[in-house]
Amino acid sequence: MKTLIIGASSNPERYSYKAAKNLLENGHEIEMIGKKADIIFDHKIDTEQKDFKDIHTVTLYVSPQNQVSYYDYILSLKPKRVIFNPGTENEEFIKILEENNIFTEKACTLVLLSLKSY
Repeated sequence: MKTLIIGASSNPERYSYKAAKNLLENGHEIEMIGKKADIIFDHKIDTEQKDFKDIHTVTLYVSPQNQVSYYDYILSLKPKRVIFNPGTENEEFIKILEENNIFTEKACTLVLLSLKSY
């Protein structure tokens, strides 16, 4: 199951960094998009909206106002699920996703992983 982390960071204090680490430790494949290009855990943080293949889950670490530029992009990836981590909840985008038959979840990726319910 491949996960795209949007809002990825190479800062170990950031939740997106912790999510990348935990996803990999739990056997998930990841792709990452962030503001700054970098490499963490031997995986590249891209700055462009690339046409990644086979994305099952998108987990968001960007504020609602910064999500607008990702709406069409995320829809084009046709993920099965989008996770809105705490602070990223966005009712407008949730409605758009659900209208496109994409499951949405207001949850914390780290908690889901720790509960083995990811």
